[in-house]
Amino acid sequence: MGYVSAVPVPQPRPAAQAGTAPGRGRRGLAAALLLGAVGAAVALIASGQIWAEGTAAVGGGSVPLDADGRDVTGVPAALAVVGLAALVAVFAVRSAGRLLVAALLALSGAGAALAAFLGASDSAALDELAAKTTGDTAATVDALSHTAWPYVTAAGGVLILLAGVLAVLYGSQWPAMSGRYERTGGPGTGAAGRGPGRTPTVDPDRPEDLWKALDRGEDPTRES
Repeated sequence: MGYVSAVPVPQPRPAAQAGTAPGRGRRGLAAALLLGAVGAAVALIASGQIWAEGTAAVGGGSVPLDADGRDVTGVPAALAVVGLAALVAVFAVRSAGRLLVAALLALSGAGAALAAFLGASDSAALDELAAKTTGDTAATVDALSHTAWPYVTAAGGVLILLAGVLAVLYGSQWPAMSGRYERTGGPGTGAAGRGPGRTPTVDPDRPEDLWKALDRGEDPTRES
């Protein structure tokens, strides 16, 4: 005669749900680090390249002029440095602080991209250089042309922005810097195998005991 067991049979977890969140967090961490580091490097390097070229009329001839990204605008390079610092700081803070730093990372990338895009058609830097070269404050640059470097800088800013978006979405799942050096108790509470509240005996003839006592913040010469 058969019987019905009262013990529930465990059901296997769907494969689509198993480990999905941790997996996304690890992938997001790797992608954010890569995007942020590459984006900052690209923005810093590209902002130092020639963005605009032209000529200035001097006497009966002309003088070639050029301006790099930092002459046009220093904003992308500055925000790239801010983004790189924010990328590192994401791992030094937790909870709400991490969200704020992640937002700063995203905003620095967006600002760098926007400033570079606007600088792609700027002529003020070369006009100023033309005025200095000719000695005529009303002089302007002739035959103005722009290179592709402003758009490369903007692309670097977009990469930083993407890193910030990943940090906002998945930053709560990422590890933080180790707190192994933070003191969580009084003397004697951190000794392995000694039990909480018990001060290990220090043997003055054993150098390793002296070093361990100093590391715990104790005076090894004090009488027990």
